[in-house]
Amino acid sequence: MATTDASPLTPEALMLVRLIAEKGSFAAAARELGRVPSALTYSIRQLEESLDVLLFDRKSRQAKLTPAGEELVREGIRLLSELELVAQRVKRVSTGWESTFTIAVDMICRMPVVLDLIAEFQKLNAPTRIRIRRETLSGTWETLARGHVELAIGVISEYAQVAGVQSAPLGMVPFVFVVSPDHELAKLPDPISDNDLLRHTAVVVADSAQHGPAITVGVLAGQPTLTMPSLELKRQAQVRGLGVGFLPQHLVVQDIAEGRLIEKRLERTGRLSHAAYAWRVPKSNTSGRPAPLGPALSWWLERLEKPATRKALIG
Repeated sequence: MATTDASPLTPEALMLVRLIAEKGSFAAAARELGRVPSALTYSIRQLEESLDVLLFDRKSRQAKLTPAGEELVREGIRLLSELELVAQRVKRVSTGWESTFTIAVDMICRMPVVLDLIAEFQKLNAPTRIRIRRETLSGTWETLARGHVELAIGVISEYAQVAGVQSAPLGMVPFVFVVSPDHELAKLPDPISDNDLLRHTAVVVADSAQHGPAITVGVLAGQPTLTMPSLELKRQAQVRGLGVGFLPQHLVVQDIAEGRLIEKRLERTGRLSHAAYAWRVPKSNTSGRPAPLGPALSWWLERLEKPATRKALIG
């Protein structure tokens, strides 16, 4: 079997070049290390031969780096710092923290609140890398059911009942039917009938589900639609009068207050969404007892149990 030579750029070699450069001479670096100068000279020559470059200018009376040597020191400092961070991370992971923790956040949730929670989590200095996926409708649930995420916030409650998953209510998300002041429906008296709605385009959000059947809510059968990739773009489309539809109340409060959108009442029942948060239950260990929740998941569930957090996310 063929073998490959080990790289000459070991952490020790990088630190040696850096030390000689900092001390300004091989002799001073040797005293620092408790070695003889000839040993350091030999090590550096071996490194230079392996790399086929000169690291120190031999014409100078001091240990002066060549441009190649300066580049090696710059990159070496970065690499040594990264190695130290990796070592610290491995030590922390050994305590049981998840290396990566992925969260699906439905578009009905207020993202600034999620960012506040991430900032709070980062203060723990845990080794866990947080990843956020922005999903909507049945796609939020699908990512959890297929094991792509460990936690889903804002799932539709009726989807959150399946083996291997636990859920808890997040709360009721009130939706309001809004139109641009320039839209034809803005001029009609309340309540608006289904017959009037059918003549106008409904702006809808694309379901982010990739495998199961996509769902659409708040649209009449046969009504023309304009599909947008996010709630924010749906809001913008409605502000511009490109269509009408339901939007989470918290998303349009300012638009209504400043006259960019008008709330209209319909003959049909208004829309309320029952939202939940759900998480994957760790598989049982060999003893048959449920495995404990990871520290990151436990932390997030503890925060989501607080009524103030839930209200801030969807209120």
